[in-house]
Amino acid sequence: MEHISSPDESPDVGYGYHPSASTETIGLSTLSGNSFAYCRTNSETSAFSEHTDENSCSEMASPLSSRSLKVLSRLGMRQHKTIADDPETVDFELELMKERFSKLLLGEDMSGGGKGVATAVTVSNSITNLYASVFGQHQRLEPLHPDKKIMWKREMNCLLSVCDYIVEYVSTSQKLQDGTTVEALSSRPRSDIHINLPALRKLDAMLLEILDSFEATEFWYAEQGSMSNNSTRVGSFRKVIQVQPQPQPQRKEEKWWLPVVCVPSGGITDQGRKHLRHKRDCANQIHKAAMAINSSILAEMEIPESYMTSLPKSGKASVGDSIYRHMYSAEKFSPVHLLDSLHISSEHEALELADKVEASMYTWKRKLCMPQAKSSWIMVKDLVSDDRTDKNHVLAERAESLLFSLKQRYPELSQTTLDTSKIHFNRDVGKAILESYSRVLESLAFNVVAWIEDVLFVDKTMKNQE
Repeated sequence: MEHISSPDESPDVGYGYHPSASTETIGLSTLSGNSFAYCRTNSETSAFSEHTDENSCSEMASPLSSRSLKVLSRLGMRQHKTIADDPETVDFELELMKERFSKLLLGEDMSGGGKGVATAVTVSNSITNLYASVFGQHQRLEPLHPDKKIMWKREMNCLLSVCDYIVEYVSTSQKLQDGTTVEALSSRPRSDIHINLPALRKLDAMLLEILDSFEATEFWYAEQGSMSNNSTRVGSFRKVIQVQPQPQPQRKEEKWWLPVVCVPSGGITDQGRKHLRHKRDCANQIHKAAMAINSSILAEMEIPESYMTSLPKSGKASVGDSIYRHMYSAEKFSPVHLLDSLHISSEHEALELADKVEASMYTWKRKLCMPQAKSSWIMVKDLVSDDRTDKNHVLAERAESLLFSLKQRYPELSQTTLDTSKIHFNRDVGKAILESYSRVLESLAFNVVAWIEDVLFVDKTMKNQE
């Protein structure tokens, strides 16, 4: 696995829940592409996201050992050749590093009483907080501020550097100088990190490149009420929940605090429109890739016992009679047709349905695995018959396909109760880093797509008015 580059190096470009004394884990909600929404948390600042003066953080001098200098370099700090240049900067950098390192070790419990959250949750919260600090107020299709970009790369490199030391041991054969072959244990990067982390870093670099490509644009943004005579005012027209029968995106309510997209009276040129569509397609692919990685990491996490004990005794009671009849009686089950008939109109309804369907799915799976008292003849018949004909198995499969279709139709949904519970009880630091990193990239890619669609919709509206 590649070592993480220093902050002065640009990442390779290509495709590829906030710290708090509370033990709650947060979930991101990309409810609106132009508004960053995050929930299930009690904090809004990160121990790894405190804004500091760039000049004071970019230079330091210290009579440290070469090993210490390497460690400081991994934290995004540059070294001067002599300490006489600015010893106060050295002290400030070291104190800042000590404070952040202490918060990670204490699990965000600054009392030191041992009531802090697990290290995996702390690192996950730090990545989420960093994203909120850097991109929380970035609501326009334009390059990220240079200070914010430096902050994102430096502190993300620091958090991701933990993965360099997460290894697995394998037995290898080594030949000594005398020709003797011996078995020895050697370490290598853990397979899930070795596969997913480089891909996520490429997705990260690609998203920043997409934002940088909109430095000089034909469109611009204006605050509410400050509009020029030769521009058209159309806010964010992307709907909160994408209802399938309505192809035209429409806002249900105006968000007055968001900037307004403005285009020239003649609209955007063909070349500009082509550039927007190309970047939208790229961001769409990035969103799908990040979502796939996030789903695979969540699927590998263990289901907490507390969630299993909270499941309802009946899956039918969880989803309701109407959905249950459709799932059980239909000879050919169609999750798309079922979702169309439900007429979901809000993000809250979609998330509530996802929680119910997921709970019913695991209820039926649990019943399928429960031992039951059977006669010998019934046991023989069960061995001969196909398990797929079992009622609980059929219902569990259909619930899983319904949940998948629901998440595909509404990719901006918040995390389900099960996902939040998995993240909260997870103790694997590597999985925590991969999950949180893929989650914030998924959110950013979704927002980029939404910003581009807003511009294209405004341009289309202008052309129709001519």
